[in-house]
Amino acid sequence: MCLIHADNLLYTVIRRFVLFLIIISTSNLAAQQHAVQDLALKDLHVKLDSIINNGIDSLAFPGAQLYIAVGGKPIMHKAYGHHTYNRNSPVELDHIYDLASVTKVSSGLPLLMKFSMDGRFDLDAPIEKYYSKFKGSDKAEITFRNILAHQAGLEPYIVFWQKTINDDGEFRRKTFSNKNSRRYPISITDDLHLFKRHKKKMLDYVKKSAVNPNPTYKYSGLAFLLLPEIIKGITGEDYYPYLRSTFYDPLGASKLMYKPIGKYPQEKIVPTEQDTYFRKTLIHGYVHDEAAAMLDGISCNAGLFSNAEDLAKLFQMYLNEGEYNGRRYLVKEAVEEFTTYQFPENDNRRGLGFDKPQLEYDSATSYVAKDASAESFGHSGFTGTFVWADPKHDMLFIFLSNRVYPDRSYRKLYTMNIRPKMHQAVYDYLTNE
Repeated sequence: MCLIHADNLLYTVIRRFVLFLIIISTSNLAAQQHAVQDLALKDLHVKLDSIINNGIDSLAFPGAQLYIAVGGKPIMHKAYGHHTYNRNSPVELDHIYDLASVTKVSSGLPLLMKFSMDGRFDLDAPIEKYYSKFKGSDKAEITFRNILAHQAGLEPYIVFWQKTINDDGEFRRKTFSNKNSRRYPISITDDLHLFKRHKKKMLDYVKKSAVNPNPTYKYSGLAFLLLPEIIKGITGEDYYPYLRSTFYDPLGASKLMYKPIGKYPQEKIVPTEQDTYFRKTLIHGYVHDEAAAMLDGISCNAGLFSNAEDLAKLFQMYLNEGEYNGRRYLVKEAVEEFTTYQFPENDNRRGLGFDKPQLEYDSATSYVAKDASAESFGHSGFTGTFVWADPKHDMLFIFLSNRVYPDRSYRKLYTMNIRPKMHQAVYDYLTNE
C-alpha cells in the first residue's frame, strides 16, 4: 500500500509539473503573440504617420485627422499638422472639417434607408411621387434607385453662382446684399447675403437641366439638393431637426452638424479655401460647396461638418448593420440594400448613395485600397475627406483634411495617392496580424 501510495504521489507530482510547464509554455506563447501584435500595430502607426507627414510636408494638405477602428474599437485616432500652412493652429481631435460630398452618405441617406423599410419610401417609385414640382417634366419618371446609384442621366452639377453674374462680371441686381436682412437672410459669408427667394430659381434650374435619355453611370449631385424638401414632405417636419433627433443626437454625434458658425467655437473649425472665384474671401465655418452655401448651408449634397470621431459613430452604426450602443437605428436589410452594387452589369460600381470598390481595380483612378472587399462601402469629398467601412474585416477608416487650402488647385492628395496608400496599409496590417 505504501508503494502504491508513493507511486500515486509521484504520478501526481509529475502530472502537476507537466501541467505547470504547459501553462508556462502557453502563457509565453500568448505573450509572444501579443508582442507580435503590438509590434505590428506600432509598425502600422509609423507607416501611416510617415504617409501623412510626408503629405503635409509636400503641401498636399496642412493638417488632418485619422480614425481607424477594428471590431468596433479604435486602433488609431490621431490629429496631424495645422489648420493652415502658417502653423498657428494645430489640429486637435475635437476640431471639425467640412465633409463635402461625404454629406451624401451621412445626412438624408440614413433617413431614406429608414423610410425604405418602414413603408414610407419606395426606391423604385418615380421621383414625381415625392417631388411634385417635377410632374410633367422629363425627370418625372426617374426612380430613386437610379438617382441614388447615379444611373439617372442627370447632369453632374450646375454652377449656380455663375448664373448670378451679369455680363460686366458683377452680381445681378437684387441677388446679393452685403447686409443680412429679412430680404437677404441667407449668409454666404459674413459680408455676402442671398435673396430669400433665390432657392426657387435654383430648383428651376435643376428641373430644366438636361437628361440623358439613355443613361449610363454618371456621378451627379443634383437630386441630393432636393432631398431636404423631399424628406420634409415624407415626415411633415423640418429636415435638419428631424435628422438630429433621429440619428445624430441619439448616436452622441454632437459635432456632426450643419452651419457650425455660432454653434461651435470658430477656432475649432478648420478653414477650407481662400475662394478667389465666388466669395472672394477665406471660407471658414461656412460650407465650401457653392450650391449648398446658396441653399443656406443645408443640403444632402454637401454641407455637413464633423470631426473624425463623431462621423465614426454614424459609420460604425452602418458597419454594425444598423445598431449602435445597444440601440437599433436601421434594420439589417436596409443597410444591405443600400450598400450593395446596384447596376454592375452597366459597369456601375455604386450602391445607393454609397460608393463601392471599382469592379475592376485600377490603381491610377481608385482612391480606395486594392484589398477593399466587395462588401465594403464609403464615400470621398472634394475638400479631401474619405470614409470607408468594410464588413468583411469589421474595419472602419476615416481621413479628414482640407486639401483645398489654400485653393482647389492643390491636387497632391490625388497625385501622391495618399488615401489608397494609407487604406492599403491597414489591410496589410490586418492580413499579417
